[in-house]
Parts: sequence; structure tokens; C-alpha cells
Amino acid sequence: MVDTSPPERRSGCGLLNVVFGRSTFWLRRSTSTGSIPTPNSGSSNIAKTPSTPNSQRRRGGSDETSFLEACNNGSEGRPRPVSRPSPKTQGGHPQSQIHPRNRVPGGPTANVLSDQGHVNQGRRVPKEAIGISGELESMIADHQKSKGSSTLVRASSGNVMLFGNLGNLRQPGTSNASPNDNMFTYLPRPTAREEASAPTGRHTATRTSSEEPPASLCRAISTRMDPETLKILGNEDYKNGRFAEALALYDAAISIDPNKASYRSNKSAALTALGRLLEAVIECREAIRIEPHYHRAHNRAATLYLRLGEAEKAMYHYKHAGPEADPEVIAKARDVQTHLNKCTEAQKLRDWNNLIKESGQAISAGADSAPQIFALQAEAFLKLNRHQEADEVLINGPNFEVDDCTKFLGPIGSSYLLMIRAQVDMAAGRFDDGLEAAQCAARLNPNNKEANMVMMRARAVAAARSRGNELFKASRFPEACSAYAGGLEHDPCNSVLLCNRAACWSKLGQLKKAIEDCTAALNVRPSYSKARLRRADCHAKLGNWEASIRDYEVLNRETPDDEVVSRALSEARSQLNSQH
Repeated sequence: MVDTSPPERRSGCGLLNVVFGRSTFWLRRSTSTGSIPTPNSGSSNIAKTPSTPNSQRRRGGSDETSFLEACNNGSEGRPRPVSRPSPKTQGGHPQSQIHPRNRVPGGPTANVLSDQGHVNQGRRVPKEAIGISGELESMIADHQKSKGSSTLVRASSGNVMLFGNLGNLRQPGTSNASPNDNMFTYLPRPTAREEASAPTGRHTATRTSSEEPPASLCRAISTRMDPETLKILGNEDYKNGRFAEALALYDAAISIDPNKASYRSNKSAALTALGRLLEAVIECREAIRIEPHYHRAHNRAATLYLRLGEAEKAMYHYKHAGPEADPEVIAKARDVQTHLNKCTEAQKLRDWNNLIKESGQAISAGADSAPQIFALQAEAFLKLNRHQEADEVLINGPNFEVDDCTKFLGPIGSSYLLMIRAQVDMAAGRFDDGLEAAQCAARLNPNNKEANMVMMRARAVAAARSRGNELFKASRFPEACSAYAGGLEHDPCNSVLLCNRAACWSKLGQLKKAIEDCTAALNVRPSYSKARLRRADCHAKLGNWEASIRDYEVLNRETPDDEVVSRALSEARSQLNSQH
């Protein structure tokens, strides 16, 4: 049997060492409960952790405990009392001793390993010396730090068990573990965007908190994080519609083996199901980089590029998809490319009606998640002063993060999207959001004159609206009316400014001007109920009961439970009947 211990650490007899002139001798490891101090340590009360047959069996090249014992023998530390057998154990049963690594976390003598490689009293251990056992202890330590409680305990050197499932073993100082305490409080939870969604990736459905956590994550830990097993578990979750859980498992597999193309491709499928198409494309690119002839990844990339409106890239990946190629993808990609060319031509000619038509056909052809196509359609509606329809286009379109769009489309393409978003938000009365989007667009493309103009206009309109509101609250109606008028010079069709100025006209008794402003606001936003209600009230004050009834009836259909509208409608009808 080969001795793997260092030659200078070989055990021997102390008497022979003295006879042959050796000035020091090394300690022999034994299974006794006593600890032998080193003569050259300068202290006679340094304790050595007892070694048991089980711990010797576990001890290996990656065992952090043996590493620390070597460090303790070679360095001077604070004196610790020698552990001696208790008198009660001398005549009866020996007192049971628990190895420090197997004690319940949080106990008085627990030694926990942090993710930075510190153990015991803060000694730093190289990551090479930390094996799977140390990694599990790191997980326990992280859980205790984040949750402030110990619900995970070490059951053996290779497993983590739930504290509530250990039978009579309980943490010192506590009675019973809560039935709700489990390891899933430690594992990463999916964000709001990672919640379960429909496989199409277009609409998300939030999972209720009462659902039980997936068992696959527990099984993932019990398998010591074998990447292939993690992938299999992820595939099961994906087939069962648990896309967020599948994504977590694929991520775990990638963290262990980042150069496996199939893990990246499967992660792309999970991201697609969660509606995160831009991130899914990035994973497909990575899978193809690792394995250039990976047909399934090429076919998946072709489908994603088609949905994102990148027809040329979709056709390129389709040609490299081999037997995995979907024949419908290439036909749809050609149709999308034809409509996109017509969209570009219509935008140059400022043919906004044709742009609306061609962009709608491109979306129907398969580009149902293309942010730039939805932005083109929204721009056309804005140019035609159809603000409500422009807002509806962006609401129904994809909603990607700015950083993701910038990575996918570049700063110029992302700046265009933000510029359109800013104008739509301002038109809908979301001034803070519009100003933020306009400023971000100008930062991404500072040389774009149009983006800078949109930003300056948004600042002027937002400031005018804020100033007018302050004056109106102070009952300074003429000044408020002038403030709103200043904002309308920068955005003549802003429905909010028009409606607010109508309120000023109404307070000043100029009801006809108030009706004109309300009508102008309703022309660009027909569903603007505040402007319709204000116009109905002005018509009633002028005795125009028929016009007032028409507006009240529209409002009553939109909000049938509004008692104020119902009473005003009844009053207008009674007044009209009394005139006949």
C-alpha cells in the first residue's frame, strides 16, 4: 500500500528519535479522544481535533479539514484547552463525539465554509482545496446569512437535507422546524419575467405563491449537480410547462459545463417560452459558436430571427439547419422581407397610411415580436395624429428591456425605439416616462438631430404642464391657461394640455373655448373620458342638451357603474323633455 503522506511527516517512535539525535518528532494521528500537543509550539494546551475512521475515509486531496489541520500544526494560533475525557465516560459508555463537519449549522461548535474560502476563525482556503463537501457547506452558510435561520443541515458529506426531515435531530435551542421551511427559500427564485408563461412567449401568466416548489431542484442537488442529469430534469420541467424551473436547471448545467451546445440551445427554448426572445437569440448564437453545425440551434435561431423581424438572418440560419429546417420558416421570412422593403419605402415617402398597412402585414406574416416594425407602425399613427392607436400599437407589441434591445439592434436602432416611445408616452399624458425615454434616446444616439429635438420638446411640454397645474391649484386660472398654451406651442395636439386648458376656460366662463379644446383632445384620443366629461358638462351649462346627452351616453356605456355620470345623464334627459 502506497503512503501518500509527505515523507517528513512520517510517524515514528519518540525514544528512537532522541537516540538518533532528532530534535523534534511529528505527531501521530490516532483514533483516541485525546490530543497530543506539539513540543515546539510554545504552548501545551493546543487541541487537535480527534480523527475517526469515517473522517479518515473521507479525507482526501480536496478535504478542507485536513488542510486546516496542517495549517494549525504549522502556525501559531490562540491557545485552546486540551479536550479531555469526561469523568462520566470513564466507567460507563463513552461519550459520543460528533465531527465538527457533521454538526448542525448554527450550533456552538459548527465550522461553516463561506463562498470566499474562509473556514473556522476566518482562515482562507484556496478554492482548489474545497471539494463538493465544501461547496455544500458554502450553500448552507449563504442560506443562513440571507435568511437568518438554519433550515439546511449536513446529512452526509455529499448531501443536503431539509432540517424538518431529520426526524429527532433538531437544531440546538429550537424545538421543531417550521413545515414551511425548506431549501427552496435558498434557491434562486424566478423574477416576474421568469414566471410561467404560454409556450408562444407572447403572453405571461403569473404563478400563484401557493403552488408547491418544483421537486426537480431538490433532485438536482441530490445528484451532485451532474450537468447531464440537470439537463434531463430541465427537459422534464419544460415538457410540463414549468419554464422558469427548466431555465434554472439549464443555467446550472451551463455553469458546470459552459461549452456544451445542447445546454445553450435548451436554455434558448426556455427563454423563448418565457417571452425573452432577445436573450434566447444570444443563447442560440453561443450554441452555434460552440458547435457551428448544430442543426437544431440553427433552426431555432431562424425561427427567433423571423419573429424579431430579421428576415435575412432567418433565411441564413434556415439554410444551415439541415434536416431540422422548417419549410414554413423560409416562406414566411421571404414574405416578411418583402413587406419590410415596402415599409422602408413608405417611410421615406412619408406615406403613413401605406406604412400602417405594410407594417401590419409584416407582423401578420410572422414578425409578431419585431420591436422595430411596431415602432414604424406607431410612428405612422403619430404622424396622422391618431395618438390613441399609436399607444395601442406599443401596448400590444413586444416589451423588451432597453439593454437587451441595444445589444440586439445596436444603439441607433434602440434610440429610434425610445424616441417613438417617448412621443407616444407624452401624447398619452405619461410625461415622466416620456421625458425619461427621450433623454435615453438622445444619450444612445447623440448625433441624431431628431432625437435631440424630441428630448427638448418633451422637456418643454412637461415643464409647461407642471407649471400650469401649480397655477390652477392656486386658482390663478388666467396664468394657468397661458402656461398650458406655452406647452401647446411645442406639441399642438397634446390631449392632456388641451383638456387642462379647457378646465381653465370653463373656470373663466368661456365655455365655447372649453368645448373646442375638449373636441381637439377627443379627436386624437377618442377614449379620453375626462375630456368627454368636461365637454358634456360645458354643453349642459350652455343648454345644449342633445350634445350633452350624446357625450353622457358614451361615458355611461364605458363606465356603467359611475353614479355621477348616470345622474347627469338623467338630468340632461329630463331637461330635454321639459323643453318639448
